[in-house]
Amino acid sequence: MALEIERKFLVEGDYKSMASSHSVIRQGYICSGRGKTVRVRLRDKVGFLTIKGPSRDGGLSRYEYEHELSLDDALSLLMLCEPGMVEKVRWLVPYGGHVFEVDEFLGENAGLVVCEVELRSADEDFERPPFLAQEVTGDRRYYNASLRVEPYSTWDKTSK
Repeated sequence: MALEIERKFLVEGDYKSMASSHSVIRQGYICSGRGKTVRVRLRDKVGFLTIKGPSRDGGLSRYEYEHELSLDDALSLLMLCEPGMVEKVRWLVPYGGHVFEVDEFLGENAGLVVCEVELRSADEDFERPPFLAQEVTGDRRYYNASLRVEPYSTWDKTSK
């Protein structure tokens, strides 16, 4: 099982012109609670089952296991998920030796654009692309499992 180390930011400005590719993602949660999740994701026509442990280091890292699934298996498992689906377009932006994953949320989370960058260590320096805005690493409101339950469209405007 791998330790995932990532930082998360809000996005302002253009990122699409810098992207090397994009894909449509639909995901649900078989279970989520106490910081642990079992997620089913359909990325274009490829499925994934992902198990994540609770966040550590103020939300900077967590253990993650991911397994690729067939399209049919992913579609079947999505039927078993808790209510609420997260849908988004993911843009991959190579910049300064890293690939920044920019998620443009759809549906009830439309209007929210978040970027994640995976790091090799918690203290790794990285070159920031111009579209990175406020850091939200560790803010549980921006976790996909949280957005499933409390979508961005329902947030109090003063908390955005």
